[in-house]
Amino acid sequence: MSMFTQKMRMLTAVVMDNDREKVVKALLEKGVMEFVHIGTLPADKMQKLSAHASTIPRAALTDMRVRVETLMKEGAIALPDIEKTSIDDLPDLDMEAARRALDRLSGSLDTIRGQQREINQKINFYKEMIRYKDEKDDEYLDLRVGLTSHGDSKDLLARLEAIGGVFLFSSKPFISLTLRRDSSRVTDIMDKFGWTESTDTEAQKGAMAEAIGEANERIGSLEGELRSLSEEARKRIADKEAELKALWINVRVHELCEHVESFFSYTKNTTLFSGWVPSDDTDDISRTIYDATGGKCIIEWTDADQVDPDSVPVSMTSPKILRPFERMVDNYSTPEYGSINPTPFTAIAYLCMFALMFADLGQGFVLLLVGIIGTIIYKRDPLRKDGLISRYLCNLLLYLGPASMVGGILFGSCFGRPVFPALWFDYEAVVAGEPVGGLVQSVYDILAITIKFGICVIYLGLFLNWINLIRKKRFFELVFDKNGLVGGVVYTIGIWFAYGFVGSGYKEFPSAPWFMPVLLSCLALVVIKGPLGYIIGRRHGKGRESIARVAIDTVMDFVVEVLELFSGFLSNTLSFMRVAGLGIAHASLMSAFYQMAAMPDNAVAAIAIAVVGNVLVIVLEGLSAGIQSLRLNYYEFFTKYFTGHGIAFEPVGLKSRIVSD
Repeated sequence: MSMFTQKMRMLTAVVMDNDREKVVKALLEKGVMEFVHIGTLPADKMQKLSAHASTIPRAALTDMRVRVETLMKEGAIALPDIEKTSIDDLPDLDMEAARRALDRLSGSLDTIRGQQREINQKINFYKEMIRYKDEKDDEYLDLRVGLTSHGDSKDLLARLEAIGGVFLFSSKPFISLTLRRDSSRVTDIMDKFGWTESTDTEAQKGAMAEAIGEANERIGSLEGELRSLSEEARKRIADKEAELKALWINVRVHELCEHVESFFSYTKNTTLFSGWVPSDDTDDISRTIYDATGGKCIIEWTDADQVDPDSVPVSMTSPKILRPFERMVDNYSTPEYGSINPTPFTAIAYLCMFALMFADLGQGFVLLLVGIIGTIIYKRDPLRKDGLISRYLCNLLLYLGPASMVGGILFGSCFGRPVFPALWFDYEAVVAGEPVGGLVQSVYDILAITIKFGICVIYLGLFLNWINLIRKKRFFELVFDKNGLVGGVVYTIGIWFAYGFVGSGYKEFPSAPWFMPVLLSCLALVVIKGPLGYIIGRRHGKGRESIARVAIDTVMDFVVEVLELFSGFLSNTLSFMRVAGLGIAHASLMSAFYQMAAMPDNAVAAIAIAVVGNVLVIVLEGLSAGIQSLRLNYYEFFTKYFTGHGIAFEPVGLKSRIVSD
């Protein structure tokens, strides 16, 4: 794993046109190159190049792939892996033949799908009636209880069933429950059979409950029919599994090839293409192209520092074990090329924060167990939809559980009870105000620990930012920026000042001969930042501004910078008190639940209260700790060094799931 984003190089290659297909397949097999359109050549040379002419439109290939994937998903068939042999022996794609085959399979499912639609309509109809009853909207329902004087009741039932509703004609008096909007049609039919409303009040009272009960039974029966139809559809699709997988591979590889070739440009006999490759893979890619063309090619490599850094894609080489935290970084943004890889620092900071907020050996083990079970379930059924506990959350719990367990060992907590002596200090005893030995004796000491932890995190963020700025040779920002050296010095002075004031018992401010000179020097640097930046900008070709405008901007920037320096760093530091706050809340909640469990004389009730309390704390406190840890990383840590202006590296290969222009 590299501490920085992976170094990239740009490939530009020229191959013979008759070797184009072999080169495309070889590069797809490697899957380490992100193709770019040729745009760096002189205009006169660009005019001699022609774009790729697709034999099959890529949109048609994509539509075909999506159609196959939809059928495979309905048949619970997992997408196959594309192996090297799949490319070497790839047959020609006959789109018309493939379309006819899919049409035949879809046609065989049309009857089942029609039945499923009819059943779903009936289920929704009955659920609508039940909802009106549950919500006490009886004005939307039409309930009738009575008898017919002439005609066949079976004929009457058949006509009413065509309208829709619940009709119970197996006993007398008869019961009819329909929607009010159909009442006129029901009345017309019943009048033809001499319908007479019953005057039996008892029958009227029980009729609604009986009809709703019948509606629930019908829903259960219809849902069973739906499951049977779905199983029948799955079997029909499963019978074509081999054909569907072969077709998907064929379509997918052709789609990928078309995607790659869309970046190619052509002369009469040659093909020109370009793209970004990680520097570690450049030799391998060169050999691959040479082997595919028999040496009939020209390859040039361009280092990333020779082009606009904003156009270079960013690849972070984090080990697989850190993937959940790499996703956290991706959700925030993509770092700039050449900057520090935030993933390992995010992992350490996040786990430490979670361990301090949710420190419990037993509850941490429960989180770990949930993560293990969830991961196993999702691995056994790759097509399973993410539930309330998603795949990502299950993977994350594999880390959060052990972190919580380590915190529990440090603080001697297992399901909120002091089952074993704490390695550091007894968190629950401190929160409860019980006398304890050592340096931590009150909640104020716990708050102090989290503030010191926050100071370390902020200093780490500033240090990483300085490294990034040095690597990018942005020395002006390194000196004058609020997260640069000026900001670091002001923050250090503020910490010294605050600790001196607290150490005196909040009685006097600290003093030192160096304090005012250093502070005034920092403020002077903030003042000259604006004019100096204007002078440097003018030397680099930026427009001229009036002296008055520069002076006004300097004053406004000074006020804003000073406010951000003092209030920003203060709020960022105090924000880490939420770590202590959630830890204290966790201990307090567990204490409250165990006090409630001690109230009843019944042992079963006491155990039930304790179990419910632990479940609530695991769900609510665990969720809060996870969210707050993420927030502290995003807003207090990332803002110190993370510049999210990068372009994510998206190489095209056989494992690619998404293809975009």
